[in-house]
Amino acid sequence: MFKKVLVANRGEIAVRIIRACRELGIASVAVYSDADRRALHVRLADEAVNIGPAPASESYLVAERIIQAAVATGAEAIHPGYGFLSENANFARAVQQAGLVFIGPSPEAIDAMGDKGQARARMQAAGVPVVPGYQGSDDPAALEAAAAQIGFPLLIKAAAGGGGKGMRVVDQPVELVEAAAAARREAEHAFGDGRLILERYIPRARHIEFQVLADQHGNLVHLFERECSVQRRHQKIIEETPSPYLNEILRAEMGAAAVAAARSVGYTHAGTVEFIVDPQTGEFFFLEMNTRLQVEHPVTEWTVGIDLVQWQIRIAAGETLPFNQSSLSQRGHAIECRLYAEDPANNFLPATGPLLTFVEPSGPGVRVDSGYTTGDQITIHYDPLIAKLTVWGENRPAAIQRMAAALRETVLLGVTYNGQFLQDVLAEPQFTAGDIYTTWVEEHFNGWQPPQCGLPPEVLVAAALAQFTPQSAASNEHDPYSPWRMPNGYRVGQ
Repeated sequence: MFKKVLVANRGEIAVRIIRACRELGIASVAVYSDADRRALHVRLADEAVNIGPAPASESYLVAERIIQAAVATGAEAIHPGYGFLSENANFARAVQQAGLVFIGPSPEAIDAMGDKGQARARMQAAGVPVVPGYQGSDDPAALEAAAAQIGFPLLIKAAAGGGGKGMRVVDQPVELVEAAAAARREAEHAFGDGRLILERYIPRARHIEFQVLADQHGNLVHLFERECSVQRRHQKIIEETPSPYLNEILRAEMGAAAVAAARSVGYTHAGTVEFIVDPQTGEFFFLEMNTRLQVEHPVTEWTVGIDLVQWQIRIAAGETLPFNQSSLSQRGHAIECRLYAEDPANNFLPATGPLLTFVEPSGPGVRVDSGYTTGDQITIHYDPLIAKLTVWGENRPAAIQRMAAALRETVLLGVTYNGQFLQDVLAEPQFTAGDIYTTWVEEHFNGWQPPQCGLPPEVLVAAALAQFTPQSAASNEHDPYSPWRMPNGYRVGQ
């Protein structure tokens, strides 16, 4: 086992990895930008190294500085988390060339699955179903001919990207050329690659992914599915497992396809094979493979009882999986809600500012993964994810009730966030019935507005500010031993 691991990330996932290292008896090294000097992951790690200015392009995305920090601190391995450099094959190669261990799949597997066009071809060769489509010349005439064969509506997406960038739905032939040009520009800007793929568009599709885990000794299993159909702008906001849609037959078929997809590229470590399901026909199609840990991994941990982050580290250290597919099963139901600093009433516009008060919910079956505490700052430089709230229940109705209660118990003042929006989604009868799909939020919550608050915002802000007023200082100002008089950083705000 490693003695020291560097965590090449920030926020809640960095905190999650640091805690996993601690439980394994491994020292942790955090890296941080100028904006994250006092961040929670920096405070929790055994060591911390500054790697540059606030913009990610000058800090968390600079591979050389991260590797230098690992070498300087004597770390033996680097865990990339998710986002940033986690799916960068060149970074994985550089880590290995520096004599360090990359806690993730091989650079070759990252390359193979990172390009949607290449991945699509591999899946076809492996017998994994893919959405009928076209990849080839971007000449308008070629695109029009391919589109006529696929039929409308169709989906244009970037061959080398993700996160909804470079993606357009085209309903009519007259929209095709202009939509393709716009998607190409966006893809070139985001990924430096303007290649496009045309696919049949599946209205009201379900987005269901399978977690896979593989060691370096040929053992590869799936840890069942996650339903990820509740999305806004192609980005997930609520995930759950088991899926309320799948039956045992379809679950087994999709699980076998996920294992085949991972095996086709010699995959090791944790990864996720994502599928689109057509609820009208029951057909499922390969969408992409994420060659890293997913944001929503806690719901799998709840129901399967396996610590995915610890097993990433164990696999990197050469350990063998102690279980096989037949020994794995799920228990109960788990749901995750992503708490974002954003305004759902204003097209989910990201919000910034200080967390004046952040009180996390607690109790049986409640888990909070967060990179922030009261007093921390949400800045413009990074993703506005504040925390992941995950709950477990004996069944889906129990899990929904527990999540609703946990959201009501959450107190977050200082920035606009999506807590009330998530409560309203959970309360929607169609969600309760499990009748959800990737465009469901857009169709049912377009124009959503929060209910009128019982107290004016000024009162809530004043109450939050009161938390930062050292009230006890006045009563203890003559006490030389009062902690409020000690210049050692104990005082709030220091």
